[in-house]
Amino acid sequence: MKTNNDLTTLKTNHIFQMTDDTGMFQHAIFGVPDLAEGYTSDDNARALIMAVNLYDQYRENKFEKLIYKYVAFLNYAKNRDGTFRNFMGYNREFLEEESSEDCFGRCLWALCCAFSNAATPQNVKNSVEKLIECALPNCRKLGSPRAKAYVIIGLSYLEGGKNNSCIAKLADSLADQYDHYKDGDWHWFEDSMTYCNATLPWAMLSVYRVLKENCYQRIGFESLRFLEKKTFGNGYFKPIGCNGWLEKGKETAEYDEQSVEACEMTLAYLEAYAISGEKTFLDKAKTCFSWYYGDNSKNLSLIDVETGGCYDGIIMEGLNLNQGAESLVSFWIAYLAIKKYAN
Repeated sequence: MKTNNDLTTLKTNHIFQMTDDTGMFQHAIFGVPDLAEGYTSDDNARALIMAVNLYDQYRENKFEKLIYKYVAFLNYAKNRDGTFRNFMGYNREFLEEESSEDCFGRCLWALCCAFSNAATPQNVKNSVEKLIECALPNCRKLGSPRAKAYVIIGLSYLEGGKNNSCIAKLADSLADQYDHYKDGDWHWFEDSMTYCNATLPWAMLSVYRVLKENCYQRIGFESLRFLEKKTFGNGYFKPIGCNGWLEKGKETAEYDEQSVEACEMTLAYLEAYAISGEKTFLDKAKTCFSWYYGDNSKNLSLIDVETGGCYDGIIMEGLNLNQGAESLVSFWIAYLAIKKYAN
């Protein structure tokens, strides 16, 4: 696996270049933050997961400060009903009253991750707990399968079992959707494969870890192996391209390959490994992570060695050399997860 193993060789500069007093910027022009594009709750939620794991592994004060910033952003983004606004201009004014369900799911995933981590400061946990409690009533109204998946993954981190009924209801709706669309050799939750695909099998495996119901395990492994067939044809990980996606019965879009897909596929395989103990899943996780370091369709590393930033993906011509928040944070989440298994 092509990787670096500690922060002495992998720089965190770009994380701090992309974060100001408000939160993490959404986009960058090459390695420079694009202030005109402002911020999103999506990115600050994932940045919170990154910051919590950085602080958990390295206990440096600068990472603890990031946790406070990203939680403060999500607290400001929260509506009274527990939903979240997403897009914010550089003037700190939100551009909408309510965001997508997917954004809601990512926010709850991040908040649960922060609350469940022992390294998270207690004052932060108190604030996060209130945000989670306010958000929970909205979970049962979700229609987006990915929003459901993110919520399931988030709630699976929490101990005590009081949210198990919510997890089961969301998982059952995904299972029903899977059974509806499953057809012959098509083992998927929809009649197309688009963005953040790995969250769906990952969520079903997370449910199995909590509830130990075999139907969730079956769907999780079956759909993960189907996704694997669509993304591992040449021995390396090649995510489904966002320029056309994959519609049932048609060819997979070749490009653009995006960082978030490598991250979430890595995490899905690590969940599969945690449940099964099968080393093949750990090997697949490492292969997915190696996408960042050049085990990909272009044999090009996406990591900027000067700053520790991550390029925005692989396009037909090579690399997209912008270094936006989604790519940056996705890399770091995957890095911190796989680092535990690197040796």
